[in-house]
Amino acid sequence: MKIPFKANLDNKIIVITGGAGVLGRDFAKALSKCGAKIAILDLDVNKAKLIAEEINNEGGNAIGVEANVLNRESLDNAKTLVNDFYGSIDILINAAGGNHPRATTTDEFFEPSSLKDENNKTFFDLDLDSFNFVFGLNFTGTLLPTQVFAKDLIGKKGTSILNVSSMNAFRPLTKIPAYSAAKAAISNFTEWLAVHFAKSNIRVNAIAPGFFSTEQNKALLWNDDGTPTARTKKILDNTPMGRFGEAHELIGTLLWLLDDNASGFVTGIVVPVDGGFSAYSGV
Repeated sequence: MKIPFKANLDNKIIVITGGAGVLGRDFAKALSKCGAKIAILDLDVNKAKLIAEEINNEGGNAIGVEANVLNRESLDNAKTLVNDFYGSIDILINAAGGNHPRATTTDEFFEPSSLKDENNKTFFDLDLDSFNFVFGLNFTGTLLPTQVFAKDLIGKKGTSILNVSSMNAFRPLTKIPAYSAAKAAISNFTEWLAVHFAKSNIRVNAIAPGFFSTEQNKALLWNDDGTPTARTKKILDNTPMGRFGEAHELIGTLLWLLDDNASGFVTGIVVPVDGGFSAYSGV
């Protein structure tokens, strides 16, 4: 992976939750290029270890660690392992998250006739457990790791927390109310944490990715024959730059926000990396 510039992160110990996911993986590889030591936390420890192995084979320094961001005991165990291996950490990146079909409505707009269609999931059919799972995975999955790992940051220089928000936090997208609500909560929580930890010199910021075409959302964005779905057309029509983002286009913002020499007076912001989506009214 090429990086746009080398941030000053030599020997910084960085924990990335959801580190085996699409964003977490790219973050880990980029940060390792800047001399950081990376702890890749993921529920799928095998994937986490494979990514760590790739980084180590390229001259980096990383470990894969099993962790469930919704389980305090699991996170405590992960912290003990990381601290024993590397020492106290300097930076926490909360990249764990995701959505689930059972917390998604079938249609964008409610029509009374849809209540008669048992195959149509309306707002009234949303399963509470599924809604709570999606909200929890994204919000509680940011809260708990912060409670566990942020203690390491107290009293140290150049420490920070980076959360992952979303376009949903600026304007809720149709069909996915739980995910949208959780990402809005993360943006608010980022601002709250930034103020709360300001006297402790812990900076807290967030990245809000726009629309990126990945393996995880491929089925939503592209038909089997490779043509764009109707949702893809709507996304691109409302993105002034007229295209999806590419994963590497998040890296510059990531490095800037984590390098204390570059952004030492920056805290409490949510940075859209979205091709202009959040700025466009649609007319």
